[in-house]
Amino acid sequence: MEKALLLISGGIDSPVAGFKTNKKFDLSAIHFSQTPFTDSSPEEKSISACKGLGIKKLIVIEAGEELQFIADNTFREYYFVLMKIFFMKVSEKLANEKNINYLITGESLGQVSSQTLSNLNSINSQVEIEILRPLLFFQKQEIIDISVKENLYAASCGKEMCDALASGKPKTKTKIEKVLIEMNKCNMNKLITTALTKTRIVNIL
Repeated sequence: MEKALLLISGGIDSPVAGFKTNKKFDLSAIHFSQTPFTDSSPEEKSISACKGLGIKKLIVIEAGEELQFIADNTFREYYFVLMKIFFMKVSEKLANEKNINYLITGESLGQVSSQTLSNLNSINSQVEIEILRPLLFFQKQEIIDISVKENLYAASCGKEMCDALASGKPKTKTKIEKVLIEMNKCNMNKLITTALTKTRIVNIL
């Protein structure tokens, strides 16, 4: 069975993406902690979701400082796209180290600003690994219904905290050349290298 790495945020969508794929792949999971800008609840919810999905190991990246640097050194309207690129590139590095074939996300088309076709294209352009989005054409209520039906909702509901460092009006259409300028401004490659030194493994009992 091929391996896949599920990006899990502590929200509703990513556990459902895990449910949709956990019989097709040998799944592990990664969570990007934004402490001290959030509390520990997203990580706790991610651990609970992993238990519900039967995932045995959760990789946690302490990414708060790196995300703050992105927010402080780029145009804020690009923050969510840059954040997603950062997540994907760090995840790709770890996947390559662990012979993992795919990344899996809970993104669905148009649900938030980073999930427009334009922005997904900008994100995809920055990694070589294949990103699977099993919920891409699902409506939010459909995702919630699956979450409830599969007993994942209680572990996932609550306030979303991915916007802890965001401000201003986010871009819904980005051009890759503009995104590259912003990536250079925050020295994205250095941030990725630093983030990879802040990795810990949570064994799910």
